[in-house]
Amino acid sequence: MTNPVPMVEIWRGDFLESIHVGHAVICDASGDIVQAWGAPDQVVLPRSSSKMIQALPLIESGAATAAGLTMDQLALSCASHNSAAIHTDRVAAWLATLGLTDDDMRCGAHDPKDIEARNALIRAHKKPCQIHNNCSGKHAGFLTLNRHIGGGSEYINPKHPVQMAVLEAFEDLTNETSPGFGIDGCSAPNYASTLHGFARAMAFFATANEDGTSVRERAAATLVQAMTTFPELVAGDGRACTELMRAMDGRVALKTGAEAVYSAIIPELKLGVAVKISDGSTRAAECAIAAILVKLGVLDPNHPATLKRMNAPVTNCNNITTGYIRPTKELL
Repeated sequence: MTNPVPMVEIWRGDFLESIHVGHAVICDASGDIVQAWGAPDQVVLPRSSSKMIQALPLIESGAATAAGLTMDQLALSCASHNSAAIHTDRVAAWLATLGLTDDDMRCGAHDPKDIEARNALIRAHKKPCQIHNNCSGKHAGFLTLNRHIGGGSEYINPKHPVQMAVLEAFEDLTNETSPGFGIDGCSAPNYASTLHGFARAMAFFATANEDGTSVRERAAATLVQAMTTFPELVAGDGRACTELMRAMDGRVALKTGAEAVYSAIIPELKLGVAVKISDGSTRAAECAIAAILVKLGVLDPNHPATLKRMNAPVTNCNNITTGYIRPTKELL
């Protein structure tokens, strides 16, 4: 197995202070590797960067159509959101249309990332609910599918029909038998694959067409359209997914995952991209994915959203620039 390669450097003045190593793969429409860094066969847990795959059965089953889901709701089904009002209000309304409540969710609760939402809870002396979980849109999608198929309440169980449907889609798109799963932060199983397999799955989304011959292809195209139409719902203000998708005018769908995984779907080039930074650093994953998108010609290197992540200044408490975070020569 190839070792991880240097991908991102942290400079302080004239000194190279830190290096983040990792792996990345770019896949084409046939599933072949166009370019790779590190080990394409590195097994990873894609975490939330695979939410598009987890949302496929929601559409394929007919559950989304039966529930009358809109494109913004489908974007939320792929989201790791900030728990701002634009996110939680929609999830709450979605649950209400299903005749369900926060108690029916199994994702758990955490404080909102959105400062305004967090402060509003504090002022009201309230604790966050499960709709404040950044994965609540995905779980609303699981619940929609579960109601459609008449499944039991514990829809996060790996043997539940909802999760078995997710596994089937995951193995089909990666063209691999998953070696297993880990339990994600939201308590749902997260299936492992090689980085090549995951990039292959993203390439499937990149080649999917709304007029495609298969239900799966049409479902994938719909999810890409939902994400690129509503980038603010996929993540939120200040987040790399949202800002970089806006910078590319909806031409690319992006999704972050915990522990420094990133995926990109590029329909105009029919390419899928997967990145994993070995030490789990988000700053490095954001720099690496931005650099690859610049390299592929779909992201303006001088756009403010790019400059926040790639060749970005590191400042101290006095707002003095002390250094920079930069992609390595190996990556470029």
